[in-house]
Amino acid sequence: MTHGSGVDKLDRQPHRYADAGVDIGSAERAKELIKKHAHSTLRAEVLRDIGFFGGLFELKGYREPVLVSSADGVGTKLKIASALGKHDTVGIDLVNHCVNDILTCGAEPLFFLDYIAMGRLVPETVESIVQGIAAACRAVDCALIGGETAEMPGMYATEDYDLVGFIVGVVEKKQRTDVGQIKAGDVILGLPSSGLHTNGYSLVRQIFGAGASTLNTFYPELGRTLGEELLQPHRCYYRDVKPALGLVKGLAHITGGGLPGNVPRVLPARLAARFDMGSWTVPAIFELVQSRGRVERSEMYRVFNMGIGMVVFCSAEDVDELCRIVPEARPIGEVVEQKGEERMIITGA
Repeated sequence: MTHGSGVDKLDRQPHRYADAGVDIGSAERAKELIKKHAHSTLRAEVLRDIGFFGGLFELKGYREPVLVSSADGVGTKLKIASALGKHDTVGIDLVNHCVNDILTCGAEPLFFLDYIAMGRLVPETVESIVQGIAAACRAVDCALIGGETAEMPGMYATEDYDLVGFIVGVVEKKQRTDVGQIKAGDVILGLPSSGLHTNGYSLVRQIFGAGASTLNTFYPELGRTLGEELLQPHRCYYRDVKPALGLVKGLAHITGGGLPGNVPRVLPARLAARFDMGSWTVPAIFELVQSRGRVERSEMYRVFNMGIGMVVFCSAEDVDELCRIVPEARPIGEVVEQKGEERMIITGA
């Protein structure tokens, strides 16, 4: 039997937020540490400094502006970062992924916000993450205008955290990429990826594990450790592609789902994409994953980018000029009339 006096004594015990696992002092310290990084990204259009409850951005200099937004995360690549205690690159991943997404509409980035949720808030870890976010924002002249840091014990394990980003960009209405112009005979160009980018890490961890000793193993075919390879930042294509946007009919950011899952999203009805898989060299990390995990080739192309991070559609007569402007671009396929249900045709695999 429970006695009322015992309950009374329990209820009279003083409770503090820290007893529940939330350290307000750590949150305040984290804010102080990241301020200097956020300040380094601010543009003239930001109307109020970091610290207000909302970020203000003055949109000017456009005739018919169309705002383009996107939100994304880094996924289980964060597990690799945590295992190695290296958190400065995942912020770069976050920004670059979002910038690439709005680039497919022809948009330039305006401002960025982040959300970091942790089981236990470690100010130095937060600073390291935001340092990467700020560096990636500066690289594309994007303002880190705000964000949120949350400590949620019970929701996340002590060392776990999640990372999400939100971006807003702009493009003149008449300068948006118009995928409706894509037609049969157009050429498909590919831009190389820097590795896995931010997709397929759950499968990689299942195959190799995610312990520090495993990640610190050196692989001759990679020329570095597995962990170093897996933490290679997601490449940003904005600076490369922006000068050539006038020649571009469409863009596909190759993320989760690989080429089969992303290219058809850009194609108009009754058109298909035919790829020559022999037209580019698949990076060693993908060959290593496939051989160690005995993963079927078709599954590899559905999960990973396989060395192509951005696909560009243009007219055949514009290929030479586009490749001059973007030297890393290479023809990897063509647009054809769709026959049957298949929207992707793979040759040379």
